[in-house]
Amino acid sequence: MAKFREATSEEAAFLASLLEHGLLIESDVPGVYGYNAVFVDIFERLDGLITRHAEVDRAESIRFPPVLPKTTMESCGYLASFPHLGASLFGFEGSESHAAELAETAANHGPWPHQVQTDLVMTPAACYPVYPAIARRGPLAPDGICIDAGAAMVFRNEPSGDPARMQIFRQRELVRIAEPDTVAEWRNSWRDRAMRIFQSLELEPKLDVASDPFFGHSGRLLSASQREQALKFEILVQIASPQPTALASFNYHQDHFTRVHGISMSDSSPAHTACLGFGMERCTLALLRKHGLDPVLWPSSVRLELWQ
Repeated sequence: MAKFREATSEEAAFLASLLEHGLLIESDVPGVYGYNAVFVDIFERLDGLITRHAEVDRAESIRFPPVLPKTTMESCGYLASFPHLGASLFGFEGSESHAAELAETAANHGPWPHQVQTDLVMTPAACYPVYPAIARRGPLAPDGICIDAGAAMVFRNEPSGDPARMQIFRQRELVRIAEPDTVAEWRNSWRDRAMRIFQSLELEPKLDVASDPFFGHSGRLLSASQREQALKFEILVQIASPQPTALASFNYHQDHFTRVHGISMSDSSPAHTACLGFGMERCTLALLRKHGLDPVLWPSSVRLELWQ
C-alpha cells in the first residue's frame, strides 16, 4: 500500500469547504472524488479554452480508455523509473470454493484471495497509448504528426489529503512527433501559450524547470540530468499547499518513445516526441481557490475567457 501523505491544515480546510459546497464528492479512499455540476462546468469550459488555443496545431483527435496493456508500460521502462506510481489490474481465477472464500473474505474487508494479474494496468499518463498507436501506422509524413488525446483519465498510486493531489484525475494531453527541431519548437511554443492561458485567468502562474518524480538513488541522478537539459517545464500556481502546485507540464522526451516503439520519419531519420499535459482538476481547483467557490462571483474578465 502506498504511503499516505497527511494534509496540512490549509489543505484540509480547503478540502472541507469543497466537500461542504458539494463541488467534490467524498469516497472512502483519499484522492478519489466525484464532482458536482458546477465543478464539471468549470472543467469543461477550461477544456474548451485549451481547445481554442490548440486549433493552430491542427491536431488529430483520438481517445483511449483509462487502462493500458501491461506490455506497453513494461516496454517503455515505466517501472524502472516510477514503480511507486504504477498500478496493475487483478482479476479472480479459481474454483467455486475459491469464489466462496473470496466473497467471505471481501465481506470482512480482508485482502482478496485467488486474484491474478491481468494483461492491463491503469494508464499513468495520457500520452502512453499514443506512441504504439502511431507506430502501427508506419513512417511519419515529413512534418510528423500532432495528436490531441483529450482529457484522459489517468491513475497515480499516491494517496494524499491534499485535494490537488488526486489518485485518479484527467490529464488534457497533446503530443507532437516529428523531427527534433520541430518537436522542441512546438514544446516551447506551448509553454508560452499555456502561460498566457493562466495569466488570462488571473492565476498568477510561475514557470520553472522541473523533473519527474523518479524513484530511488538512480532516480535522483535522472532528475538532475532532466533539469540540467531543461527537458521538463512546469507552470506552478499557489492552491492550498505550502509550495505552489504544477497545473501543467511540458516534456521533451527526445527519442525515448520513438526508439521503444520503432517510430521514424518517412526518410528513416530519427523522430523525437514531446507532450504537454494540463491537470484539469488542479486547474479547476486553482480557479476555485483564487476566485471563490461560486463562479457567478468571479471577475468578469475571467468569466469572459471561460464563458465565451
